[in-house]
Amino acid sequence: MTSADETPVRVGVFGLLGSGNLGNDGSLEAVLGYLRAEHPEAVVDALCGGPETVTARFGIPATRLHWYRGEYRTASRAAAIAGKGVGKLVDVFRTAAWARRHDVVIVPGMGVLEATLPLRPWGFPYSLFLLCASGRLLGTRVALVSVGAAEIGNRPTRALVRWSARLATYRSYRDTQSRDAMRAMGVDTVRDEVYPDLAFSLPAPRASAPSGSPGPVCVGVMDFHGGNDDRARAEEIYRRYLDGTIRFVRALVEEGRQVRLLTGDQCDLSVVAAILDAVDSPLVTAAEPASLADLMNEMAAADTVVAVRYHNLICALRTGTPALALCYAAKSDALMDGMGLGAYCHPAREVDAARLLEQFRDLEKHSAEVRQTLSGRNQVVAQQLAQQFTALTTTLFPANTHALRKAP
Repeated sequence: MTSADETPVRVGVFGLLGSGNLGNDGSLEAVLGYLRAEHPEAVVDALCGGPETVTARFGIPATRLHWYRGEYRTASRAAAIAGKGVGKLVDVFRTAAWARRHDVVIVPGMGVLEATLPLRPWGFPYSLFLLCASGRLLGTRVALVSVGAAEIGNRPTRALVRWSARLATYRSYRDTQSRDAMRAMGVDTVRDEVYPDLAFSLPAPRASAPSGSPGPVCVGVMDFHGGNDDRARAEEIYRRYLDGTIRFVRALVEEGRQVRLLTGDQCDLSVVAAILDAVDSPLVTAAEPASLADLMNEMAAADTVVAVRYHNLICALRTGTPALALCYAAKSDALMDGMGLGAYCHPAREVDAARLLEQFRDLEKHSAEVRQTLSGRNQVVAQQLAQQFTALTTTLFPANTHALRKAP
């Protein structure tokens, strides 16, 4: 409890939240669950990509991440280019003013220190740097919690990410590869810990027991064009991924299997439409998940999941449903290996429908033992996340928080 002479701790959450990515919002949901359970006195608000969505869904005040409303639209006209340029300058002061109003800012999970998908340095990397620099200058504790990281080739992006990490008060990573990547990029990680992805702390339904006859298959899809270094052949990568996925879905349908298509971001809807158009069958349907909870409900009802998006995989693993991963980055391989399913990975850039079908059949053949493995791994993950939240409380919420607070 907070005594009458104490001011409640002021906590900000920061990131591309409320922007249509279910994984990002799931990470926010996990952190809010922790704060409400362990620090109910905290006053929480957000600086994020979709403030209206965050406020409507999570019930916290939220401010737009960027001053310029057209930040994520391609700027081709002089006025738009000028608007973006002015916005970058205005955001320096907006971000600093927002950070100063808080005692603690949490960046909840997400791949904020990686560029495994197309990313420009003046986009989110610049925003994250402004936050971390503001926190260091103004005395606000900034925590990067169970975040993803990867080595970055683009020099401006690499520099912004490296300095963001260095300036943060607290860092933890969602896998060992992420910590190793930051060490390779020049960040001192001696005191940084590795914990599971925050989404593993969300409540999950129990997976349905197999009926004995072939049941539904969930196929998670993604508007996948490769990573930051693949821009020159982005369309080729997308075409290969889509064609391979279509052939795989068609093979399942020919065997009489029901297929449920799932997304993880609004941009994935175009891929769903392409598959439905190519495989014209009543056995193929599409869900419209609005949260990771919706995804987990879909996956818990399936016999098997085949997915590409990182948090789609987490949802399948969290429910204990056998999963096969189409991996587009090392984080997916690390996730599957850590959950005991390293043998069931397939490259998203080189989807081979025949090979994928072979792996799928092997996974279903060993379904019972896979479910048992996932049950044990989920228990371990729960214990590790409890340790993560304890570490957060110790680092960010010391007993004499009011004594550490900045003077007005």
